[in-house]
Amino acid sequence: MTDLVLHLGVVHRSVARLISERMQEPPGRNDRSWLALAAEWMDWLPPGRAPQRSPMPAALLSWFHAGAADLQERFRAADPRERVWTWSADHSVGFWQRMQAIEAAVHRWDAENAVGAPKPLDAALAADAIGQTFEVMAPMRRAMAKAPAGQGERFLFQRTDGPGTWVVQFDGDAVLFGTPDGHCAIQISGTASDLALFLWQRAVTGKLDVQGDSSLLDRYFALVPPL
Repeated sequence: MTDLVLHLGVVHRSVARLISERMQEPPGRNDRSWLALAAEWMDWLPPGRAPQRSPMPAALLSWFHAGAADLQERFRAADPRERVWTWSADHSVGFWQRMQAIEAAVHRWDAENAVGAPKPLDAALAADAIGQTFEVMAPMRRAMAKAPAGQGERFLFQRTDGPGTWVVQFDGDAVLFGTPDGHCAIQISGTASDLALFLWQRAVTGKLDVQGDSSLLDRYFALVPPL
């Protein structure tokens, strides 16, 4: 949980800085003073280095809340169309608003899953997260990880708790996001929440109905590797 709070807290403050300074280039990695993180916690970065059997410091949680509140206010004050640096082709504040809404929802699920039974993601937000995965995340993850070339693998994702069908095909380096026409080697059906969580590689596979070539479940994450 400490690693999760650190990770998301750093992300919040990074995005808030991008927006507040209207940065058009990626920030440098050497100076971390803008994080306002206590010196004793700096050695816990990148996340994964925090003590595993110690309570989370209360002051670290306060630091997290302050960063989240600051980002919220900056999102409210900014024009979504305003140009800022992002790691995608969409260089706008709106990109970060969408990305951070999805990331917060998934990590809320992570936090609840760590201590008990997690509640599903909001259905409308989850449906948007599915489309965003194919539009934005999958091409980025493939490029960064130098993933293997696609061989025409075609996946159909079918939502069961409302309208929504997504088809994605991998051809060479391309991620083709289209309409449900033609043959798909695998159909994966589930609630919007479970489909979104699967695409973020959370352990919900047992809740999905899989028809067709089930070996493509693993193939998907070879084509779209986690970062």
